[in-house]
Order: sequence, then structure tokens, then C-alpha cells
Amino acid sequence: MENESGFVKQVKLCGAEIPEVREKISDLLTAQDAAKIDLEGAFGEVMIKISSDGENARETVKAAVRELKVRFGSSIYTTKKSVSLEQTIVDLLKEQKMTVSTVESCTGGMISARLTDVPGCSEVFRQGFVTYSDRAKRKMVGVKKSTLKKYTAVSEQTAKEMAKGGAFMAESDACVSVTGYAGPDGGENGDPVGLVYVGCCVHGNVEVEEYHFAGDRAAVREQAVIRALTLLRKCILENYDI
Repeated sequence: MENESGFVKQVKLCGAEIPEVREKISDLLTAQDAAKIDLEGAFGEVMIKISSDGENARETVKAAVRELKVRFGSSIYTTKKSVSLEQTIVDLLKEQKMTVSTVESCTGGMISARLTDVPGCSEVFRQGFVTYSDRAKRKMVGVKKSTLKKYTAVSEQTAKEMAKGGAFMAESDACVSVTGYAGPDGGENGDPVGLVYVGCCVHGNVEVEEYHFAGDRAAVREQAVIRALTLLRKCILENYDI
């Protein structure tokens, strides 16, 4: 994007935090006569703003963008300012002619809300399950009673069964699940506030990630949503049919 002061471009990452991004590009941040780089974002999303007002501003910025693509690869989900993470996911699903569903506990429907905010999502979104109680997890998406009893509702095993069960019940190609302790209380077994498991099932293949988020209830929930969308995108790409 050109303006009166030069040329500007954005690079958006998911599944990353500002400190680790800053460390990975520390040489670019301190290089003289290079593009100016600013970082902003939170909760697992980072926007890198690259700008230059030099004589060869466009070429300088584009060279920096190329270098960022080399360093961050598929963690970059767009270079367009107006495009959101959920928009890229919906676009990927459409390209692959895939459908998606969600199974949410601690996030209470926030993931499905983000996806359905995208115009045209009805082409790919099958169903959203909010399974806040153990009973709902069993009745709505088939989580085993024995799993809940042995491992609790906030566990890798439960997140896995939520994702598989949601895909089966909604007859969707992909399903993302979230279960965790958003606060103010943790688990009766001593598990802390901020412990969250995110699961994703694509074509029967399931991945589960464990997180320990910091912050208040709202912050934990927002981080869980972004990490769930990030894992969903990652799993779709891993099953991408060119």
C-alpha cells in the first residue's frame, strides 16, 4: 500500500507471540537502511507492519516481506490488512470443498461466532455444539462416561473425543474442540486456571494441543479461541489437496 510517506505492507501470523517473533527477526529490526518494522497483536496473533519512505520504498518493503515469508512459512496467514484469520480458514474450506463443526466447552460458542461472522460461511459451517456440562459432552457428541470419570472433562482424551464426536454427529470433514478452565476456579483435582486443551479432527485424524494461558477469564477464553482457529487452519493445510 502506497501513501504520501512511502510504502507499507502487513504480514499477519497466527500461533505466535510478539517476544518470539521479535527474537526471530532481531537482525531485521536493527538493520540500518532497511525497512522499518513494527509489531502489534496479542493472544497468539501478531501483525508485522513493514514500511519504508526511502527512494526505493516499494522494493525495500517487498524484500522484507519475502524474507519474513522464508522465516515464518505457513504461520503467515495473510499479507492483507483487512483479512482475518477466520476469513482465511473459511476460504481454505471452500477451496477444499470441506465442511466444519465446532464443539466448545469453556469458550461457549465463541469459535463458531468467529467463523460465522465471515460472509459465506454457511457454505462450509455445519453445526456448533456448546457442551458446557459433562452430560452435554456425552449426549451431544458422544464423549464416553468412562473417559470423563478417568481423565476429567478437561483433558487431552476428552478434547480428542469431542473433536471426533463433533465431526461424526455433524457429518463434517473437520471439527475443532476446546475444553478448559477459564476461571475463576480451576479443577477439583488441582488443575490450574488457564489449562486448556484444543483438539482438531480432519478426515478422522485428530491432533490435540495443551495450553497454560495467563490472564483473567476473558483473556483465557480469547486465547483459546485464537489457538483453536490456528490449529484448525494447520490441520486443514496438513490435509490440503492441491
